[in-house]
Amino acid sequence: MNLKPLFRGLALACLLQSTIVKGQQKMEYTGKVTTIVAEQYQPLDLIFKLPNSVEGSPFDLTFGAVITNEAHEKQSVAGFYNGANEYVLRFTPSKTGTLTFETFSTVKSLAGLRGKIVANKAVKPENHGAVTVAAETPQKFVYQDGKPYFALAFELDWLFALDINDPKASLPKTKEIIQDVKKNGFNQVVMNVYAYDVGWPTPKEVPERYNYKKPPYTVFGGTNEHPDFSQLNVPFFQHLDRVVNYLHEQGIVCHLMIYVWNKKVNWPTMYSAEDNRYFDYIIKRYQAYPNIIWDVSKEALDYGRCDIPYINERISRIRRLDAYQRLVTVHDYEYCSREPDKVDFISIQNWRSDLYSLSLEAYLKHPNKPVMNIEHGGYEEGPFVSFTGNYTSPEVCLERNYACVFAGVYSSYYWQNTSWNIVIHDALSSTAYSKPRFDYYQHLQTLFTKYDFNTLTPYKPKLTINSRLGNDNLASSGYPLTDNKGLYLYFVPSQNYQTNLVIPKPATGKLQASWFNIFTGETHEEPLADWYLFKSYKSPWKGQSAVLVVQGR
Repeated sequence: MNLKPLFRGLALACLLQSTIVKGQQKMEYTGKVTTIVAEQYQPLDLIFKLPNSVEGSPFDLTFGAVITNEAHEKQSVAGFYNGANEYVLRFTPSKTGTLTFETFSTVKSLAGLRGKIVANKAVKPENHGAVTVAAETPQKFVYQDGKPYFALAFELDWLFALDINDPKASLPKTKEIIQDVKKNGFNQVVMNVYAYDVGWPTPKEVPERYNYKKPPYTVFGGTNEHPDFSQLNVPFFQHLDRVVNYLHEQGIVCHLMIYVWNKKVNWPTMYSAEDNRYFDYIIKRYQAYPNIIWDVSKEALDYGRCDIPYINERISRIRRLDAYQRLVTVHDYEYCSREPDKVDFISIQNWRSDLYSLSLEAYLKHPNKPVMNIEHGGYEEGPFVSFTGNYTSPEVCLERNYACVFAGVYSSYYWQNTSWNIVIHDALSSTAYSKPRFDYYQHLQTLFTKYDFNTLTPYKPKLTINSRLGNDNLASSGYPLTDNKGLYLYFVPSQNYQTNLVIPKPATGKLQASWFNIFTGETHEEPLADWYLFKSYKSPWKGQSAVLVVQGR
């Protein structure tokens, strides 16, 4: 098969070879003219090959295309080097219709090449486009197609490492853990591009197949101990492509932390050509994936590695290079609180015991952006002790997620044996260890599928329940969400004997109430009842946290 390069002046674009990799189409070209058929919200790799190497670093070569839609709107998309004299233009149509493109490059044979793409409507049920901020309710997320996105994240820092040495590139471990994540309600994975080692002890009894600390490779040339910063490890990124694409195929957002300072990675000097090359390469290579959320760095300001001007400059680089304008955040509230206009949503790490009150405070402080608690100090225990945080009980960890959500804030889940270097990828199928309670979170996702989180807001009560006239308490205890149209959801903590409602009288004077068991998903219907001020409700599951749902009838 002839894989000769395209040269300037050829009116392309002919499909020489086309492969579909579960939602990602890859194409190589000769000079014969044809039309490329693509799909809305699906990445398309247009591959261009040169016969010889270029002078200087191929990673620094300028290459990309200007893509024009039927409304004559233009989008300039940067391409990237993929090794072996291969350059890739990765493009994802956000709309249906016919598009044209023309390449640009500092290499003449890669510039001025034209082609046509016909983008058909997205057909896969998991594919709703990128996550964006809702225009009318800016503290909520929605997909590009308008579907609400109730973000429920799962931290998997070392996901990049699970199948990197799989000779078949079939991702067996990655697929197993991601399938378990997906079926239990999680729709976002928080992960590092790369991490090397943790700063706490790893138990000696951890089986080698589950221990991913100190990988013998890095994102650069050489090893982490002896990196060659002048090079980028292309096979590593080809593997990471498969991981990110599989998440996309499964409808799971990839919350990608570009840097991490406390995982012993040997990084180049800030602002250096090598640092900029790495950072820019990430943006160029992954911007087209609709499931990408950019996170500049995990715990960005905590370790003395960088400062606010550096993060500002990194965000500016993202805004300049990312043709799709994916969401940007920084895993550091010290930064987000000082520079809220630089990020698309606010990230918080809050371990406090009064998590609900502080989360509600953050929600009220940032009325024009979503807020997400990326770490609430709850790291569910597993068979191998890793980083314990302050809360390890699976039930307490779940309750802390509910405390975030009922304050209007999105939340995240950690299991000690998947979130860092120990990754038990077969946690739910293995009989060797007790299973983590991923299933608890399926019920949380189910609850806010039934009751659209995007229509609900938290309610800050006054400091006293005295003078019960009016509805400025909503209840004597518990944490309320309301749609302000007669629907009320209350997270009622386990220590409650009962809670008393303080809500407006519905038109019919009747209340329909039910209880939701956050641990089992079970529901319990209360009899239709007359409304009266300070009406009491008792959970059928004494001593357990639960959700009370009340609807005026």
